[in-house]
Amino acid sequence: MRRSRTAAALLTLALVPGLVTLASAGASSGAAPADGYRATITRTQHGIPHIVADDFGSLGYGEGFATAETSICNLADTVLTVRGQRSQYLGPDRHYRDGVTLDATNLQTDTLFTDIRNRRVVQRLLADPRRGPGRQTRSLVRGYAAGVNAYLRSVGGSRGIHDPECRGKPWVQANATPLDIWYAVYAANLLASTGVFVPQIADASPRDLTNPTDGLPAAPSAPGFAQPPTQTPSRKQLLTRLGRDPDSPFGSNATAVGSGATTTRKGMLLGNPHFPWRGRYRFTQFHLTVPGRYDVAGAGLIGSPVVNIGWNNNVAWSHTVSTAYRFTPYEYRLVPGRPTTYLTEDGPTELTQRVVHVRVKHPDGTTTTVTRTLYRTHEGYVLDAPDVLMPWSHASVFALRDANAEHLRTVDTFFQMAKAHDVGSLLRAQDRGAGMPWVNTIAADRDGHALYADHSVVPNVPDDLVQQCSTPTGVVLEQLAGLPALDGTRARSGCAWRTDADAERPGIFGPSHLPREVRRDWVANANDSYWLPNPKQPLEGYPGIIGCERCERTLRTRMVYRYVLDRLAGTDGLAAHHRVSPTTLAATEHQNRVYGAEVARAGGDLDTVCRLANGGSACDVLHGWDGHSDIDSRGTHVFQEFWKRAQNVPGLWQVPFDAADPVNTPRDLNQANPLVVKAMRDALDYLHGRGIADDARWGTLQVAGDDGAPPIPIGGGEGFAGNVNAVSSRDPAANPDRPYAVSYGSSHIQAVAFLPDRRLVARTILTYSESMDRTAATSSDQTRLFSQERWVRFPWTPAQVRRDAVRTYVVSGR
Repeated sequence: MRRSRTAAALLTLALVPGLVTLASAGASSGAAPADGYRATITRTQHGIPHIVADDFGSLGYGEGFATAETSICNLADTVLTVRGQRSQYLGPDRHYRDGVTLDATNLQTDTLFTDIRNRRVVQRLLADPRRGPGRQTRSLVRGYAAGVNAYLRSVGGSRGIHDPECRGKPWVQANATPLDIWYAVYAANLLASTGVFVPQIADASPRDLTNPTDGLPAAPSAPGFAQPPTQTPSRKQLLTRLGRDPDSPFGSNATAVGSGATTTRKGMLLGNPHFPWRGRYRFTQFHLTVPGRYDVAGAGLIGSPVVNIGWNNNVAWSHTVSTAYRFTPYEYRLVPGRPTTYLTEDGPTELTQRVVHVRVKHPDGTTTTVTRTLYRTHEGYVLDAPDVLMPWSHASVFALRDANAEHLRTVDTFFQMAKAHDVGSLLRAQDRGAGMPWVNTIAADRDGHALYADHSVVPNVPDDLVQQCSTPTGVVLEQLAGLPALDGTRARSGCAWRTDADAERPGIFGPSHLPREVRRDWVANANDSYWLPNPKQPLEGYPGIIGCERCERTLRTRMVYRYVLDRLAGTDGLAAHHRVSPTTLAATEHQNRVYGAEVARAGGDLDTVCRLANGGSACDVLHGWDGHSDIDSRGTHVFQEFWKRAQNVPGLWQVPFDAADPVNTPRDLNQANPLVVKAMRDALDYLHGRGIADDARWGTLQVAGDDGAPPIPIGGGEGFAGNVNAVSSRDPAANPDRPYAVSYGSSHIQAVAFLPDRRLVARTILTYSESMDRTAATSSDQTRLFSQERWVRFPWTPAQVRRDAVRTYVVSGR
């Protein structure tokens, strides 16, 4: 009889007694299976959990338990958020920042999430066979919630938690329900859409028609669309306010190399998602196995019961944030003098008013109930956002239709992708799931194929619909930011989102209208549009709502290209051969070339700019700088501060972007441009004003900045400067004594190479480490490895897991 992997994984045995969890109500019942849950957890080095179970409910149970052990404060905070209870426990005025797009007070956050729950959005999606999850993932989530509760009960509740961040807090309770987990998944889906506008939705209210000083045109005498203001924001300002700051993007890099370019003649993948080091959206690493049925490893966002970025024995994948929009604003003409009455083809219609009651805690510890009102049209929530040209004016009002608010298929999508046997089946699984919320997919398989695809959830708004339905403001939004705003009067007819025959549900593009490319050499993406996954094969003819074509690539994208092109040319100094090997693939991650500097230095232009700025000794440092962002590099900070100020200067380059040469243009720094020289002078003044030496080593300045992290030197740098190992200091107030405290960027990095004889090698690093408990050894061990440019050899086979096991234990319960 074949020995089960569950038995093989047991090295030492510590039984956690059976624990009973609270069951949820309704469509997401938390009832355990008749024979209960049982999972084996093996922790290998660095605290990585390998979870083995005989059914998917038990697999979720083990994962929930393991995740709670290392990240219970994060999990509990997420449950608090999606229940709309932040104000009740933490007060209404404190800001909640998820580190990506959501930045709102607790009261604003609670207002929106309370109404979403009052509308029973997730319950309705769970009951929808087309938009809701499948049987196996429901079991997985039920088990996950039960496992989180089991951990809390095993330590005696919140007072037994080791993490001082939430030890003893009253909002940490062993009562998470499957419904809470589904609402958390739903909230993550909204990250790039509704989540951007939480304050603008929560605070939206009708204009005072008697107020002549509200800054808006007077109320019209007849219905009509508002005209956009004569002074519009710049493209950069608008994109930033839409959650798409070009200088601080929400992004990632990934490169897939096929058999035509590898030493193994098999596929390889290097993936590096750039995510927050603080707050909700951190990754946790894990390995999930149901023997003979399911085997996948990698990382998922904390609270995700599935691997988001990872591999199985035949295919590896990563993701980068896509340029596609997930929503469209609809603009509705108002009836003059009636700010809550809008026009439709069926006549005047009243906005739906949603009254919300939120419990809030006062400084003296008492709580009261605050009443707020939200407004909706049939298409979605009304917002008041004049800074992005969408005010609730006297003439019109805007509401968002959000494609990711209309499904609960994300868990299923990732779950089924993990069963794929090559990149083709991976993409088919993604298409059947139709729940990839806001990312591209880059993948490589054992057979040597490399895949790029943006088959994410995109509103079916083709260019001809935009032309037919754009309002005057919509024209400006589309021109500046690529965002179409449509005529709400016809939102239920001629301006409704369309439906493709091959789409899994109405209102989104089907696979035939979304970009993809499969190659045998290589593909890559670094958050630019789908247009150029490989410079040899532009993808063109897709709707503008997905992204731009024949448009300039960022310096980071061009650096990703250069890493591959220079390796294949044999000019990168890593190896004599002209192919990508497992070793050179991993080495690429830590080359830390700064492509902005490589381009700016050509012809001595950067040296000239520094001399014209009277840079003195800083010019000597820049001239001698190695052009990298390694921890021992001297001069990195000087260039980064210069480039922060120079990158958006008009006339920065002498040779402009050329769509026929996108890898090498723009180029030739314009050293004669006085604004470029001023940028250098201002950068040096800033550094000297902070007492930072010109020749300071980069690792003495840029250090870890996640919660409780010691000041570990960190290599890499800002993506806008052309760093592929992109890290950023976006929360300086959290570590005011550290000049560049990393709070965002490189996270779960994986270099996966398929080898002969069904083998693979997976090198990984979780830059901020596995545990969020700052007192745990596994809260900074991988960060130190990352600082040293080292990798973790991720144990994949049962034999490797047994070899590297630190502790094995069984968790069980109902």
